[in-house]
Amino acid sequence: MSSHYPDWNQLHAFLATVETGSLSAAARQLDLTQPTVGRQVAALEQDLGVLLFERVGRSLSLTSAGRELFESARSMSEAASRLSLIASGQSQAVEGLVRITASDIVAAYTLPPILKRLHEVAPGIEVDVVAANDVRDLMRREADIAIRHVSPEQPDLIARRCRGTTAHLYGATSYLNAHGRPAGAADLADDDFIGYSAADGLVADLNARGVPVTRRNFRWTTGSVVTAWQMIRQGLGIGVMFREVAEGADGVEPVLPELAPFDVPIWLVVHRELHTSRRIRLVFDLLAETLG
Repeated sequence: MSSHYPDWNQLHAFLATVETGSLSAAARQLDLTQPTVGRQVAALEQDLGVLLFERVGRSLSLTSAGRELFESARSMSEAASRLSLIASGQSQAVEGLVRITASDIVAAYTLPPILKRLHEVAPGIEVDVVAANDVRDLMRREADIAIRHVSPEQPDLIARRCRGTTAHLYGATSYLNAHGRPAGAADLADDDFIGYSAADGLVADLNARGVPVTRRNFRWTTGSVVTAWQMIRQGLGIGVMFREVAEGADGVEPVLPELAPFDVPIWLVVHRELHTSRRIRLVFDLLAETLG
């Protein structure tokens, strides 16, 4: 390999490509275009004078040199992340940027009133809300604080279980007027449902509540909870939604409210190093107080 020290942006593109499995997935993770990521990887190969990937059709396979570089680059990335965490954790200024990641429905409906209160308490704090339904990596500083619906597994993360919420079945009045209001769970067998990209779990949950649906009932699926909510409101079918979001919404009615609700846990998560930063601690504590 060349003794020339590689550009970090090129290494970052290389790492993302290996970890995600493709240039297109790496581009989405890095918020870049696929050609840009491809050029960065190619430039890294040229600077180092080695071939990092074997390209077979659309597939990428690491060469032996690529595997060696990946281990070293990953160690560098982890060390850089630790330095960044330590530096952020030592910051005592109650101003600056705090990045919060949450599912799109929480980001759209739960966070805005909390952020309004935060601005009144600490106007010097800026917030970047990462509305994403995947689990963002706090260890890599993709966010400072995460609001998650699953408990984190990494030992370096501090997690607080919050009040949580429940979700129920809802349908637009227009849909129920056209298809009829069910008197019991069995009446939903022929209804259209709105689900999520991996709807099999929802099918099982509904079946456990006596609703005889199959995957075929789910004519509409999406990876976005906000999009699913708009589909429900448009009368495309019946769907599951958080109680706080659906209650009081015009043109939407609960469907079989006697069914057992869907429990939605909420975890507030921060890296233990970041928990010593005054601005991040302030935001974390305000979120914890508001979310219960």
